Amino acid sequence: MKQFKRFPNIQTLRNLSSMFKSTHQGKDEFYRLLLELAMQTVGAENASILMVDERTGNLGFYLASGEESMKLKAVDIPAGMGIAGAAVETGKPVVSHNVNEDERWFSLASKKTNTDVQSLVCYPIKLNGEVIGVVELLDKQDDEAFDDEDVETLGYFANMLSMAFGVIRDKDLLSDEFDKLKEEYRQGYTIVGESTTLRKCIYQAQRVANSKASVLISGESGTGKELFAHLIHDHSPRQSKPFISISCGALPASILERELFGHEKGAFTGADSRKIGLFEAADGGTLFLDEIGEMPLDMQVKLLRVLQEESFLRLGGTQAIEVDVRLISATNRDLEKMVHEGTFRQDLFYRVNVINLQLPPLRERPEDIGDLVQYFIQKHTPPGQPRPRLGKGLLQHLKGYSWPGNIRHLENAVERAIVLEDSGELTVDSFPFESSESPIEINIGATLKEASDAFRRSFITNTLKSTGGNRTKAAKILDVQRSYLSRLIKELEIDKPVG
Repeated sequence: MKQFKRFPNIQTLRNLSSMFKSTHQGKDEFYRLLLELAMQTVGAENASILMVDERTGNLGFYLASGEESMKLKAVDIPAGMGIAGAAVETGKPVVSHNVNEDERWFSLASKKTNTDVQSLVCYPIKLNGEVIGVVELLDKQDDEAFDDEDVETLGYFANMLSMAFGVIRDKDLLSDEFDKLKEEYRQGYTIVGESTTLRKCIYQAQRVANSKASVLISGESGTGKELFAHLIHDHSPRQSKPFISISCGALPASILERELFGHEKGAFTGADSRKIGLFEAADGGTLFLDEIGEMPLDMQVKLLRVLQEESFLRLGGTQAIEVDVRLISATNRDLEKMVHEGTFRQDLFYRVNVINLQLPPLRERPEDIGDLVQYFIQKHTPPGQPRPRLGKGLLQHLKGYSWPGNIRHLENAVERAIVLEDSGELTVDSFPFESSESPIEINIGATLKEASDAFRRSFITNTLKSTGGNRTKAAKILDVQRSYLSRLIKELEIDKPVG
């Protein structure tokens, strides 16, 4: 009589363990190896795994041994039928020594594969107490009946399958959730447009992504500087690491220092515990400093030191913390001019401006306005509500406007139009502003400062007109602090516009 080993060999177990720890991409190979191992251990002719359909309760063949196993994919065992169905219903193993005399026997499977089955043993696969399928062995090679030891051995493999299905299901759920998050992320950080100037910027951003060199993204407010920072990060080797962003113009110097470098417990009044800073949080990833031109001079010195030494001290700390951070900065200001004026450090400028990416204003790529409008309509139309149509002449009207707040300004205008329009169509009247502006009058011979002031005066005036004089809304469109906007209005002697 041929004897079979009751336990698998060590090398097979090692292979099994290795596959079990691998990703779900090898799950079918793992299950197949498990079936073969169960057959070898018990000495069975064939084996199969059947899974319960959550909607119907029927059993379907997930995996089976033998050359004709693919034919079993078409076999559907109704809920509660068959010997396997009995194992599902009772949640207990079932042994049948003579299936042809067993009234529970569902013979369609053996007919499909042209096999003559004499005996089988089924063991339920449970997950969190619920039967999700069965594993079965068919006919012993020595023609003997399945005994209690065979059932116990099959139970060992059923438990392994249960653990594997649980792990893989969790991985699949995590993968699905990750895919959803990725899609939400992409929707939140989508660069829209096909113009030549925009395509060139995207190409440059992708080219510099693999480098660790610091990038300075320049451009007017609302041109999408943070979107391009995300694009660089997402195409870099650091894409799986953190992307941390902070606006340097939104915080006083003392708070900005705490945010960037963190602090130790007791470093100042109210520091009840240690807090890591953004440099530490971004270790291995990317730190995006928006509005870097607003950073106070004393903070510029501290930032320069971190970039040079790649280490820093927490506020109140004594131990240097080393970090590997890729810096991307953004500004809507002329940093070179600020260097000459002494308001921005020259050495820091060279450090952050290794690679410069200049984003075009929306008025220089009007061919993208149609795509942007459609994108914002899709984004801001409430769920279940039909998207409004574009009225005749609307796109030409929108292309004729200078959009001082650029893409952010356009998005706000589209969102407002969707909220206020109830006819199902966006028309020229849905966007109440002049389609063109009078040119800025600058006399030949004017200094660069005078020309710059004239442009800023006109730029801010038009923005205030579009918001009916609301400085808070205008500051949001211009992507500056309201206090800074008020200071500019005073410095440039801008009269308060009338609605």
